[in-house]
Amino acid sequence: MSRPRPEPVQVVKQRRDAVLKALVSNIPYYSFMGFQFDRRGDEVTAIMPYNDSLIGNPMLPALHGGASAAFLEATALIVLSWSTLWEDMESGALSLEELEEGKLPRLPKTIDFSVDYLRTGLPRDSYARATLNRSGRRYASVFVEAWQDQRSRPYVQATGHFLMPQRQDTI
Repeated sequence: MSRPRPEPVQVVKQRRDAVLKALVSNIPYYSFMGFQFDRRGDEVTAIMPYNDSLIGNPMLPALHGGASAAFLEATALIVLSWSTLWEDMESGALSLEELEEGKLPRLPKTIDFSVDYLRTGLPRDSYARATLNRSGRRYASVFVEAWQDQRSRPYVQATGHFLMPQRQDTI
């Protein structure tokens, strides 16, 4: 008995990108804020392109703390959702057609989100990555940090705790 032939790499990459795009596009607020998500392998980097409307203090100028916090929470939610979709996506149990129709699993619900502002957010693009500290069936803990020029110099970081949706829940 022969093994099934593996899918071509390009097919797998296209499916991964399509799943991430479908996940993000079903949240209108992310489009409104201009948040973008870039996938490389199983790692997702969030991007908040600079826009004048993101300025909170025009005298400095500095990014609004609420925009930075929303960016971190969005990053945490997308990375957490991405990690739970990964297994279904790789096994083929997740149908791309259903995703494009908007039949996505529900997003985790935020229990609490604690933000640490480390320095002034400058008027330029921001980037963020999230690390899952714990991800179980009912609860998840995520650490996320954002930087602008140097990854080693984050300007804001946060820790969030989330209630995980049940597997059968869909949007």
